[in-house]
Amino acid sequence: MNKILFFSLLLSAFWCHSQKKVLQAQQTPQNITIDGKLDEPAWENVPVATDFIMFEPDNGKPIPDTKKTDIKVLYNNDAIYIAAIMYDDEPHKILKEISQRDNFGTADIFGVFINGFNDGQQNFEFFVSAADVQGDCIMTDAIGEDYSWDAVWLSKARITDQGWVVEIKIPYAALRFSGENKQIWGINFFREVKRERKKYTWNLIDTKIGTFTQQNGELAGIENIKPPTRLFFMPYASYYLNAADGQKTYGTMKGGMDIKYGINDAFTLDAILVPDFGQTKYDDQILNLSPFEQQFNENRAFFTEGTDLFNKGNIFYSRRIGGAPSIDPDLHDNEEVVETVQNVNLINALKISGRTKNGLGIGILNAVTEKTYATVKDTISGETRNVIIEPLANYNVLVLDQRFRKNSSVTFINTNVTRNGHYRDANVSGLAWDLNTKANTYNLSGNVKYSIINQTEDKTGVFSTISLAETSGNYRYSVGSDFVTKDYDPNDLGINFYKNYYNFYGNANYRILNPTKLFNSFRVNYNMYAEFNKESGKIQDNSINANVNLNTVKNNYYGGGITVYPMLVCDYYEPRAENRYVILPRRIEAWGSISTNYNHKFAIDINPSIFVADESGRMSYGFDIGPRYRFSDKLLLIYNFSFYRKNNNKGYIDNVDNDNNESTPETIVFANRNVITYSNTISGKYALNSTMTLNLSLRQYWSYAENKDILELQPDGTLTPYPQYTENKNSSFNTWNADLSYSWWFAPGSQVSVLYRNSSDNFERTIDKDFKDNVTGLLNNDTLKHVFSISVKYFIDYNAVKNKLRKRA
Repeated sequence: MNKILFFSLLLSAFWCHSQKKVLQAQQTPQNITIDGKLDEPAWENVPVATDFIMFEPDNGKPIPDTKKTDIKVLYNNDAIYIAAIMYDDEPHKILKEISQRDNFGTADIFGVFINGFNDGQQNFEFFVSAADVQGDCIMTDAIGEDYSWDAVWLSKARITDQGWVVEIKIPYAALRFSGENKQIWGINFFREVKRERKKYTWNLIDTKIGTFTQQNGELAGIENIKPPTRLFFMPYASYYLNAADGQKTYGTMKGGMDIKYGINDAFTLDAILVPDFGQTKYDDQILNLSPFEQQFNENRAFFTEGTDLFNKGNIFYSRRIGGAPSIDPDLHDNEEVVETVQNVNLINALKISGRTKNGLGIGILNAVTEKTYATVKDTISGETRNVIIEPLANYNVLVLDQRFRKNSSVTFINTNVTRNGHYRDANVSGLAWDLNTKANTYNLSGNVKYSIINQTEDKTGVFSTISLAETSGNYRYSVGSDFVTKDYDPNDLGINFYKNYYNFYGNANYRILNPTKLFNSFRVNYNMYAEFNKESGKIQDNSINANVNLNTVKNNYYGGGITVYPMLVCDYYEPRAENRYVILPRRIEAWGSISTNYNHKFAIDINPSIFVADESGRMSYGFDIGPRYRFSDKLLLIYNFSFYRKNNNKGYIDNVDNDNNESTPETIVFANRNVITYSNTISGKYALNSTMTLNLSLRQYWSYAENKDILELQPDGTLTPYPQYTENKNSSFNTWNADLSYSWWFAPGSQVSVLYRNSSDNFERTIDKDFKDNVTGLLNNDTLKHVFSISVKYFIDYNAVKNKLRKRA
């Protein structure tokens, strides 16, 4: 009898944890005021979602009674309403740091995840912190959470004697669902108790399964609602006042508009007319001694919001649009460039994206940049003329992504750049697949990409990759291989550094799925990698790595690893010449990482690293240290200092033509050099309330490379002395950026931004090693620029305007 009872209880527990929970929504004709008080009669006698289950760290454990959480859902013809009552036996300990939108800081969080098609493919997630700060994102298993997506909705959080309460109104225009009379939505609710670092969901999300969006519960009872017309206008106006030493101060006005239009219940058109990116975050420029360009983050909202489809296949790099000119000025004898631009102006851009109820995702992006000139001057006659450095250009991206079985997809991607006139055009097409077993235990992924460059002579290339991975359980592994031809080139609308190789790689790892007495999380990894030049077969890279990452029960993070490069390898990229390589020595590197619990007012991040080569005196070492202090729920300051030193680094500095030796047309010159880098950053915020913040971002960076010995690269990849080269190729680069901004969300979707920015940079061949002189010189030279700007953006909802006009009529 006892055995029967035991197995009955076990089966009941399994049944409860494996079945989707169902919540009934209730229709209301009443007006609901979003004030966090829940005092309307409509909230009475509404079905309740409760019995939350821990997501992290102890997956599957029921929420304690002291943190009981009750959720109710109402709806009407315009919106869905959510009330969350989150009990807490110690309400005075609820963390409630005020932060900017989409950045919750140190605060308790409530969230709701909604999938209007209930297809397990994509969640629209809405969060409110205990400090009454909003956040929202789109979640897919393939991409994760994309917080660049912003919707317009209402919420109010309020601390009570029994915990805290959240009231939310989400207009249907912020969601996607079908036009059927009876709706069954996928839904889940989320709560994080920040001081305990514990996360709970209403419907269990089993961490042993490699999926998130497929583990929603269901919301039933919604009937006779229709997807609204999704038409939004966001006009803006901005003013810029520019000043620089030795230059005339001038002001400029700008104006434009963003438009969002819901083509149907699944697809949305986004367009920007006369764009303005003047208040976009500055780029963290560095002294770049590598053979590759520096890759910058995308900070322009249009190119970050809702772009998960366009990231498929990894062939789209949006910074190419409106980036640096693609053509070097065509100079005559005795001419020099006297005026040019760093970035080409964007005329307009639009994108269409969405996914049908049958799982077909479609993404279309188009942008046009203007014809751009540089001014060149004849140094003898003094005459100037304009030279084209970028023709009128059209950029296109097309993505077709078919999902099936809720967890797999096959994707076609095409990027195309067409330049007006007889200039370089480019086209890249790719097919990518991401296949998972029904139980989400194994994954097979890969892609094949093909590039075509139209110039004087057409150039084509291929990039293909395939990998197999086990994706569930404590022990997991993956193996894979890449193949890239010499002429593969996606760089007109993508970015790719390495080519003409094939590789093999593997990973094995172990992780705990539930906490132990010491750790909330623990993972150890073992990685192997080997890369070969496709034409010569020489090994280009070979490494063995082991690392461990863990989070203690006190929520302090520790990590560390060691990588061994056991063989001499041939670097085909550093020489900057076809079929030439430099031999890199055997080496070993190690790193560590400490990050203390951010719940404490004071926390610190420390990241040391060291690299030692099997070559006399050749080594590198450095560290980052980042203390942070939360003075109050309103004020936070973070400082970071970084230092890195490379001793006896060998790197390319120049090519020398050998006019009298046809068998050796040029000498490739290297230098044995020391490279030292310093960086200081300060970031901070002062929140006046949940809609107003003052923000500070400051960065000082200095790096220099001092050449000690000049070397000649030999055909066999070795380096020998080359004393006859006497040109100064030392490098010293300083840069300074400081932003002080004020942000006020004065209405839903509407914002006032005020920014003061000063910036300066300086590159020299002479090195002054006095740190103070470098910083003060940077702040007092002619490159220091000051910009003061004010920007106002206003959100207009077509439906709201239409309803107001009807009421007046």
